[in-house]
Amino acid sequence: MQLTPKKINLFILFKLPLGYLSGMRVQSITQTNSVVKITHKWINQNPFKSMFWAAQGMAAELSTGVLIMQAIKQTNKKVSMLVIHQEANFYKKATGTILFICADGKKIKKAIETAIQTEEVQLITLTAEGKNNAGTVVSAFSFQWSLKVKL
Repeated sequence: MQLTPKKINLFILFKLPLGYLSGMRVQSITQTNSVVKITHKWINQNPFKSMFWAAQGMAAELSTGVLIMQAIKQTNKKVSMLVIHQEANFYKKATGTILFICADGKKIKKAIETAIQTEEVQLITLTAEGKNNAGTVVSAFSFQWSLKVKL
């Protein structure tokens, strides 16, 4: 089964309902990148009338995680994935629609191949930038993932 935005969004509805209610949706996924959309609205805002940092973090993490899920699925191996560290920078108020883009698909594929070959835990740091409608970066997230083949 190939991962598609529609299938992932249904998964979010049933397994991550808070993410679904926040408006977070996978817009596209390829071998090398993914795009997750989230729109500022009442349910995900902070007191300053912009998007709450945690809502941005959910969308950013999803943009990295779906690429890992896709790469794992293509190996037909069982690989556990876990965020072990996260950092973020905020540059502008997040209002309107924000697109979080992760373009680290090649890096992920290499890390999973190494994990399978060596049977050792692989740590990989992936980035996701959030851009507003004008194309301005409003926030940037970095997630360190641990990948381990289940034996």
